[in-house]
Amino acid sequence: MKQRTLKSAFKVSGKGLHSGLAIEATFLPAPQDHGYKFQRIDLPNMPIIDALAENVVETKRGTVVANGDVRVSTIEHALAALYAAGIDNCMIQVNAPEIPILDGSARIFCDKIAEVGIEEQNADKDFYVVKQKIEVIDEESGSSLIVLPDKDFSIDTMIEFDSPVLDNQFATLDNLDKFSEEIAGSRTFVFVREIEQLLNNNLIKGGDLDNAIVIYDAPMSQDSLDHLADLMKVPHKHVSEFGYINNKPLAFDNEPARHKLLDVLGDIALIGRPMKGRIIAMKPGHTLNTTFTKKIRKQIKHQEIQAPSYNPNVPPIMDINRIRQLLPHRYPMLLVDKIIEIGQNYIVGVKNVSGNEPFFQGHFPQEPVMPGVLIVEAMAQVGGILVLNSVDEPERYSTYFMKIDNVKFRQKVVPGDTLVFHLSFMTEIRRGCAVMKGFAFVGEKIVSEAEFMAQIIKNK
Repeated sequence: MKQRTLKSAFKVSGKGLHSGLAIEATFLPAPQDHGYKFQRIDLPNMPIIDALAENVVETKRGTVVANGDVRVSTIEHALAALYAAGIDNCMIQVNAPEIPILDGSARIFCDKIAEVGIEEQNADKDFYVVKQKIEVIDEESGSSLIVLPDKDFSIDTMIEFDSPVLDNQFATLDNLDKFSEEIAGSRTFVFVREIEQLLNNNLIKGGDLDNAIVIYDAPMSQDSLDHLADLMKVPHKHVSEFGYINNKPLAFDNEPARHKLLDVLGDIALIGRPMKGRIIAMKPGHTLNTTFTKKIRKQIKHQEIQAPSYNPNVPPIMDINRIRQLLPHRYPMLLVDKIIEIGQNYIVGVKNVSGNEPFFQGHFPQEPVMPGVLIVEAMAQVGGILVLNSVDEPERYSTYFMKIDNVKFRQKVVPGDTLVFHLSFMTEIRRGCAVMKGFAFVGEKIVSEAEFMAQIIKNK
């Protein structure tokens, strides 16, 4: 799958939920590998903030990212809409310290994206693939966020409140294509008992019944309830009448649970990559969500690339017979057994390391270790297939390696290991020369890496 951006820019305008300011935000197409970024165009030099988990500085009543003293808050609804639409790259310019709350949901963002359209880019999407159970648990609140391996992306969300109006609710999203229809229109919600405290903390200056669901579920004096009604500019309500206070009826019976799912999705976007996995969120909140995304970001920063998924039950893209048609190597120097994945800019190959390999006779008889130079050679052969795949009639060409740089060996390779190689172009092919970055994995661990320059030459 290819990366995507907007076909053209769009604008949204409205008031800020917490600041009450009149705000305009412009969503712009961005180049490949750009990611999501916010730009404060109201400040000198128009500073930019990367929308990544490590830049989250506050999560009390929304997700806030910062670059030094420059902040942007209430970003989760916009990011959820971009993420659900499969958009990888977008610059969001805003003239205030928060994104406008609009109607309290992601619906307007989704409508605008559909209106301007989406453009496919040349670079491949860089998925974060969940390969084992990952969980974050808050023992004090009982909240948890668990992610399980899955071939696609989905979310199950459960919420629980000690409330006679809103107790337990469940929402699910099995396919991102359904986000706009099933989740995007779900509005944020707040309890009447929280409003005065929020106002005292100089928050929700822009909150009203057009951009939030207000829930009255705890008895208070009639005078207090009338005072809050005046602050919200709504008709007075009798203290005994528990229920929802809003100008529009609920979009769904479980609208609060669906909105919590929307928030989870918006915070997951802070990983900086699309994800393949199934999320189970129990009583989620922005603090829990961003704790999880920070955990994933640490893994991504620790390891430049994830190990490719290798399922030996899936037929290869190229078997050994096809590889022999492309490469001139033969026993004992043909070191690629199959190609399991290939794209425009990358390739994944496999070498099963047997105890019968001829090099183990001398390297070393008592402690067999695959020579590092042969690991690099195997990696180079996979890269050669990637290069040949870029030309017509590849059987008529050969690749010759001109330079190998930045070679690293991290772990020894022994009989019984399965080497999985990932090679990708670092630049476009120019004048018959290709520059590639290669990694060799055993399981989830990188055992070697190198950079290659190769030349394509037509056979005589």
